Amino acid sequence: MSTLERPERLQIMLSPEELQALEDFRFENRMPSRAAAVRELLRRGLQSGGFLKVAAGAKSQDFGVIDNDATDLPQNDS
Repeated sequence: MSTLERPERLQIMLSPEELQALEDFRFENRMPSRAAAVRELLRRGLQSGGFLKVAAGAKSQDFGVIDNDATDLPQNDS
């Protein structure tokens, strides 16, 4: 049996409007799943709050919400 890459599960409740906003974001950004869209939004929120610094030009597919390799990338000081 293989080890899960993301073994932790997080369940959330959304209003119909919140779910529609998530789906709109997902499809506009060609995200493969709701989970991927939620991870991307979480990453963006953490980054905007100064909790996560990422390199300019980094792509969502290159890392998850918290990536240990992100410290090796050039930092975006903005």
